[in-house]
Amino acid sequence: MEAYRDQYAKLFNGGRNVVVLAVSADADTALASWARDLQTPLLFGSDVGNAIGRRYGAPRGSSRNLFVIDPSGRIAKRMTPFNELAQTAYDELESAVKKTLPAN
Repeated sequence: MEAYRDQYAKLFNGGRNVVVLAVSADADTALASWARDLQTPLLFGSDVGNAIGRRYGAPRGSSRNLFVIDPSGRIAKRMTPFNELAQTAYDELESAVKKTLPAN
């Protein structure tokens, strides 16, 4: 979770024109506690029963999923599961976010 916070400006365009929703099977109280303790600006969603995962194509048993939402509100990238320990996952995430940003 620290990698999300530490790479926020680079990965998420400083929070401008992009929404990234990290969804996990962790309880909402745990996610709220982590977000507060880490002082992270990311959005986390709790999917204890895997309803979101099933609805949006996450594999069964996947406990950490990440969705990049484009400006029109559509899911532009599904990272199911998201491997928060692998730098390649963050590289892929950065690329997906950049594709959703308006051209300058």
